[in-house]
This record gives sequence, structure tokens and C-alpha cells, in this order.
Amino acid sequence: MQFKDYYSVLGVEPNAGDAEIKSAYRRLARKYHPDVSKEAGAEDRFKAINEAYEALRDPAKRKAYDQLRAGGYRPGDEVPPAGFGGGGPGGFEFEEVFAGGGAGGGFSDFFESLFRRSGGNARPAGRSQQAVGDTRAKLAVSLENVYRGDSVRVGVNGKAFDVRVPKGVRPGQVIRLARQGAHGGDLLLEIEYAAHPTFEVDGRNIVYTLPVAPWEAALGATVSVPTLGGNVELKIPKDSEAGRKLRLRGRGLPGSPAGDQLVELEVQAPTPHDIKQREAYEKIREAFAGDWRRE
Repeated sequence: MQFKDYYSVLGVEPNAGDAEIKSAYRRLARKYHPDVSKEAGAEDRFKAINEAYEALRDPAKRKAYDQLRAGGYRPGDEVPPAGFGGGGPGGFEFEEVFAGGGAGGGFSDFFESLFRRSGGNARPAGRSQQAVGDTRAKLAVSLENVYRGDSVRVGVNGKAFDVRVPKGVRPGQVIRLARQGAHGGDLLLEIEYAAHPTFEVDGRNIVYTLPVAPWEAALGATVSVPTLGGNVELKIPKDSEAGRKLRLRGRGLPGSPAGDQLVELEVQAPTPHDIKQREAYEKIREAFAGDWRRE
């Protein structure tokens, strides 16, 4: 398998903190999302970004990857199979399965070999394995899958299954597939949410950060906002400050009751691209003469 430098993919240093990694992921994922990007190769770049973030956002995965990376591998170097198995950096107790077509789908052979491990009966390499009872695996599904209750295609132990994701299913809940595990046992799929380039999850609520221009925050505006169910029009009240949260009721994950979508305003100053725009900033500076920070 060819080694991949996930830190380079996200454009961060190996000692980057979780917040920096998350910020880099969100910025790049928005830029290269196939639904919005017109750049050549955007879909492949988007998949690579998701793969890198899936490897680095989880402390256990990141530790395993860093242990392998410490061996001096460079992008494109062949990693021997011994680098993955047994007492190597992999060896997780749960196999990880990612539903095809979701935000986290389409991972490389390198990712699969490093992180996807046989279920609860896994033993060190070189020792015989005899599965007893059920087989456990983690199934990472996109927020869209959870919102719509999709049927997703997954592969486990060389078998492919169509699995119905219940609407509003919560992380940690288990889907049981009778007699689909190893040696005739059941296959237990534990749900987890795949990383999303646009949204975060807070219980059943969906959190979205909306960039707004200073004049939109000060004067008010109506803007289009993405939700899991499609774009909706949101009215920004005048005199809004950065960090203000607006609520779209019922636009979160399904449930009893359904969650909301919380839209947090992030005031951004656009870069002036011509003389007219720069002159507009000059007028704003004159209008706000003095130390406005003390207001």
C-alpha cells in the first residue's frame, strides 16, 4: 500500500491542534465540494480531504497513523503489510465501515488497511482466529443519510449489504443483521456520524456557521442558508453582532421532537478588489472615526 501524508493533504503541520485541523478541513471541504466547485479534479480532492480528516480527527486513529508515519515514510512509498497488522499501529477492536455515497465514503486502500480491522474477536497476527458469537463493526453514515433515512451500501468481510439507516438514528445505536457475521453469527453495526464539511451536530440540533458581510449584519438582510433538507431563506435582523445564533426550528435531525438548525453569524470583511471598493472602506473608516472597539 502507498503511504499518504494526511497532514499535507489538509495543509497543516504534524503538531497541529484539533481546532486547526478542523478549521483546515472545513475550509478545504467547502472549496472542493463537488456540488459547488468547478475546479478539475474537485471530487477526488474532496475525497482525499475527507479521508485525511477522518484519520486525524479521532485521537486513536491519529495516534495509529502517527506511529506509522514516524517510520519515515513519504507520500507514494510502499508500506509493507507488516506495517498494518498484529502489533502494528492498527489493531482496533472494531472494524470501521463507511457507507458508500456519504461525505466520508470512497476511502483509499491505505486508509482501509490501516484502520479497518476485524471485529471483536481480532487477535494478533500469527495466531489462529476463531470467531465466536456476533461480529461488531462501526458504520459511519452521513448526516444526509440520517436526515432522510436512506438505504446505504456497505461492505464487510468481503460481503456487500444494503442497510436501511433509520431516520434520526443516534451515534452508538446498533443495527443488527441476522446471520450476516462471521461463522453464522449476527453482524452488529454501531452507528457513528461521518465528518461533514458544512454542518456540526449538537444533540439533535445542526449547527451551521454563516459568513455575513458587515453591512448585512448592521443593516439586516435575507440570505439563502443550506440545511439538510435544502436551502431556505433566513432573515438576518439589523444590528446583529458576530456570534449571534439564529434558530431554524425543525431543521435539525428527525426525532420526537425534531432538532433545530442553529445558524451562527460570522462577520467577515470582504477583500476590496478595485478602487471603488477600497474607497467604500475609506468612507466607512471616516464614518466610524474613533475607537469603535470601546462601544
